[in-house]
Amino acid sequence: MTDSSGIDSRCMKRELNRLNAGYFYGTVLRTCATTEFTLTETAYSSGVKLPEHAHERAYFCFVLQGSFAESYGSQSRECHATTLIFHPCGEMHSDHFHTAARCFNLQMDSKLTDRLQPQIPMMNCSAHSHGGLLAQLATRLYSEFRGMDELSPLVLEALTLEMIVEAFRHSSRQQKGGPPRWLVRARELLDDEFPEPHTLSGIAAYAQVHPAHLARAFRRHQGCTVGEYVRRRRIEFACDRISRSAAPLSQIALEAGFSHQSHFSVTFKRVMGMTPDEYRRMTARAKHA
Repeated sequence: MTDSSGIDSRCMKRELNRLNAGYFYGTVLRTCATTEFTLTETAYSSGVKLPEHAHERAYFCFVLQGSFAESYGSQSRECHATTLIFHPCGEMHSDHFHTAARCFNLQMDSKLTDRLQPQIPMMNCSAHSHGGLLAQLATRLYSEFRGMDELSPLVLEALTLEMIVEAFRHSSRQQKGGPPRWLVRARELLDDEFPEPHTLSGIAAYAQVHPAHLARAFRRHQGCTVGEYVRRRRIEFACDRISRSAAPLSQIALEAGFSHQSHFSVTFKRVMGMTPDEYRRMTARAKHA
């Protein structure tokens, strides 16, 4: 596999810039395949721009480290650590990496997607999410990928099916009418100031709505409470810091907005399914693989 500046022409249908099953731009750090899945960890250099391209099989991309902007069709999205993206088969997209990054890609066999399509028609559409249950499921998949054994195919299938259902449930909630502008402003406040000790009444005053109305609308449009949203944003930040630096966990906890490392550790495990120490060891092993 070549770096992101090029790829073997035998592995790409150049007329459509369509990558064959199992092939990705970037440097492949590790890959393996089962009957229904091809799993690949890829790395990208800071500043790299990938040309518009598509993949012949649908796949999930989980951002382990770094950040990049992705354009797909007439839309775009910002991706960072704990972002999970679903690319349907043949979706054209391009990427610009702001920093060095690593991604875990889980590509599905076409027979599997054909079998699931009647039950989940939205699999024809792109989807993405940040943190939360989907990040936890993707992290468990990545952990399984790092230590494959004879039972791994069964584990991979179960986790992937759960991730597919949750991903499109999340996407369905997002598509049931866009959030009102005041709610977008409230969410942007939380995104910018997630380490701060906000109160529901304070956020509602900023958005100029009643706290009860804010709580109901936020859950309806975001699929979680305000508190759960802030918790996820803090853990997303912590994941990125842990994977990119050797800073003490106590320092990262404070930067993320936690007053005590013990609370940080409990919350991290609840969201990610592993402790901050375990997450650091996992990402450290990946860097040196």
